[in-house]
Amino acid sequence: MDILVLGGAGQVGTELQAYAWPDGVTVHAPDRGALDITDADAVARLLAERRFAAVINTAAYTAVDKAESEPVSAWRLNALAPAILAAETARHAIPLVHVSTDYVFDGTRPGAYRPDDPIAPRSVYGASKAGGELAVRAGNPRHAILRTAWVVSPHRGNFVKTMLRLAAERDRLTVVDDQHGCPTSAADLAAALAVVALRMADDANAPTGTFHCVNAGTTTWHGFAQAVVAGSVARGGREVPVAGIPTSAYPTPARRPANSELSTESLHAAYGIAMRPWQQALDTILDRLIGPVPTEASR
Repeated sequence: MDILVLGGAGQVGTELQAYAWPDGVTVHAPDRGALDITDADAVARLLAERRFAAVINTAAYTAVDKAESEPVSAWRLNALAPAILAAETARHAIPLVHVSTDYVFDGTRPGAYRPDDPIAPRSVYGASKAGGELAVRAGNPRHAILRTAWVVSPHRGNFVKTMLRLAAERDRLTVVDDQHGCPTSAADLAAALAVVALRMADDANAPTGTFHCVNAGTTTWHGFAQAVVAGSVARGGREVPVAGIPTSAYPTPARRPANSELSTESLHAAYGIAMRPWQQALDTILDRLIGPVPTEASR
């Protein structure tokens, strides 16, 4: 069984390639030099040459603030490319698993957003990802869209790695404390994507539609930063205070949702996937980046 992974150089794509796939599954993850997914002819040729059991699209324009000044680039990768992928996968009866984002919501409602809640993106990035969702739904009936949020890992640039670097360089950190969300391990998200893709490849009647996939529990960026620093301290890192600040004290070109909490109930009901708490996921990442917390015997 051949699985095509797009966006293989990113956090989630890297974890998908490292995932313990069942025997007989081969993952193909062409880089951008080998495949431009905004080139309809190139995508058509690849899908005509090899029979893929499923396609997982993790590729995206994720520079949220830069997208405000580069809307064409954001829409090209986040909406045009999914439209091409949906059309070509549908042509070959291939299920498409697509990653989206919490930024399709405006973040104004209390509690966890459900997949069927109305979307209202507040940024170019969020609007382009919403456009990609629409393209996938319209282009391929055999699709699963997994919205996620606050993705972190030992790879590439992300919040955990930034906090570790700043904690080593500065004597005090200030982090926004009025934006709420669900930190998500790229490895845990990759595992969920693999489960969904394999089920859809094996079962023509597998559940389709839009789902949410984040680690369990919510926090603020400030609370997340405190947890990162505490985890680093437990592993021998510097202890520095982490102060909370309002969003208004840290203006950015793109508006962020104040509430990015996502409900994963429908994903669990459809695919039996239960996401572990974000604190456990963070510990796993810190173990990989720094090493495990020393035991008394090793001190």
